[in-house]
Amino acid sequence: MAAKKILQLVGDYAEDYEVMAPFQMLTMVGHTVHAVCPDKKSGDYILTAIHDFDGAQTYSEKPGHRFTLNATFAEVNPASYDALMISGGRAPEYIRMNPKVIEITRHFANAGKPIASVCHGVQVLAAANVLKGKTATGYYACRAEMELAGATFKDPGVDGAVTDGTLVTAVAWPGHAAWMAQFLKVLGTRIEP
Repeated sequence: MAAKKILQLVGDYAEDYEVMAPFQMLTMVGHTVHAVCPDKKSGDYILTAIHDFDGAQTYSEKPGHRFTLNATFAEVNPASYDALMISGGRAPEYIRMNPKVIEITRHFANAGKPIASVCHGVQVLAAANVLKGKTATGYYACRAEMELAGATFKDPGVDGAVTDGTLVTAVAWPGHAAWMAQFLKVLGTRIEP
């Protein structure tokens, strides 16, 4: 397996599991993951949030962990990366307003490079206008903007994921196993037992 260089877009109040777990999983199998946030540099941290499903009509939000960034957003050259990963939570709602986030996302989509997005990460894809004609999933509250952006919404269940070409999407963190397994397949990563 050739190790890949993956860019991870995160921001303050990204979902804790959707930042840390995929970062650790991809690193564990030998890939290099650079986690970046607009207006922050390597060594800075983001605050994460824990979103849970505890009986309300929507998820609840509790303080998560600090997650230290290992690359500087202003120095990102998307051409030097093999794949893009967009974490969910509340971060996509504001990072999608950053023109460079949109430029980066379009680079990966236009080049046909693998993109993994979980939960609200599809808000970045919708804002970048790269969902047209794609079948994808995301957090259920994002379905309307996904469809307005031209995607066909597919519900694989909260523990599932959807792959359309090089785009791999999941509803939320309970789908990490399916999401990462499908993303690793798209990346060409094989794990020997």
